Amino acid sequence: MNTVSVIIPVYNVEKYLPKCVDSVIGQTYADLEIICVNDGSLDNSADILEGYAQKDSRIKIINQTNQGLSGARNTGISHATGEYTVFVDADDWLDTQAIEEAVSVMQKNSCDAVMWGYTREFADKSVEKKIFDGDRIFGEAESRDIHRRLTGLSGAELSHPEDTDALVTAWGKLYRTDIIKENKLSFVDTKIIGTEDLLFNMHYFGFVKSSAFIDKPFNHYRKDNESSLTRSYKSQLFVQWSELYSRIRTYIEENSLGADFRTALDNRICLSMIGLGLNELCNKSSHSVRIKNLKSILESEPYVRAYKNLEFGFFPIHWKIFFLMCRVRCATGVYILLNAIQMLIGK
Repeated sequence: MNTVSVIIPVYNVEKYLPKCVDSVIGQTYADLEIICVNDGSLDNSADILEGYAQKDSRIKIINQTNQGLSGARNTGISHATGEYTVFVDADDWLDTQAIEEAVSVMQKNSCDAVMWGYTREFADKSVEKKIFDGDRIFGEAESRDIHRRLTGLSGAELSHPEDTDALVTAWGKLYRTDIIKENKLSFVDTKIIGTEDLLFNMHYFGFVKSSAFIDKPFNHYRKDNESSLTRSYKSQLFVQWSELYSRIRTYIEENSLGADFRTALDNRICLSMIGLGLNELCNKSSHSVRIKNLKSILESEPYVRAYKNLEFGFFPIHWKIFFLMCRVRCATGVYILLNAIQMLIGK
């Protein structure tokens, strides 16, 4: 058996932590190194971890002052000794056969990465997120397409703009630890780039020769955690994402990835108006201030350029209207449509 290092960043998640840890120690694949990074928790998370460590010798607890999710994951990477690595967020959980099936697919097909699906867990319902139809094995050319899709959607993929980030998460994947360590891959602080997983996976998939997807929702992504990073207003999100896109553009040029990657990035910039807009709806300021902020984003040079080149043909009619409003920089229209979107998705 090959050891799998499971990295769990932990920060003030006492309510959810037991379900997460139980799902990991209960895996049918037993050769695990469970690295729990207590990132300066102020609640009872540390005590909960100690209780588990006393009962399961596979659990290693690392205590550190708060460094955020990226810093906690990087600490976990530095302590990982397994051949493979899995990231699990402490408020989520895994189906018991997840790691066993992923390792089996990884070894059988000599893959550099294995991905799987997930279920969004709301307070009153569970909704599976479909990524691909059926199990897939991706050769080198197809893995390049995955690499490009991480950058952004293109062509017919634009018919489902809600899938922009379906593949970018660090969880829901089995990685080769040697690729991470030999290439000194790490997570950039969320405070700098807003979303840490995308850039990490872009760098990782730059080294992937073959990959696989298991069409089973092994991950359970909790959507009812009110303290989650995804549920509060982020005043710096536009600045942070601008930095993220700048770094991606530099990465594309430095690695000569080509026009399809540049187009995908421009499309991501266009589609990011959904996330930026919904974030602005969390702003406690007045309607006029929110609309002014949206207009400022739409009038920024990268967004003007990206919308000028955006293909509208694949969008369903409601998204076509939304992005046409963005292209003509009608911030009031965008704001009205965002409120409708928010009602539909129940945010």
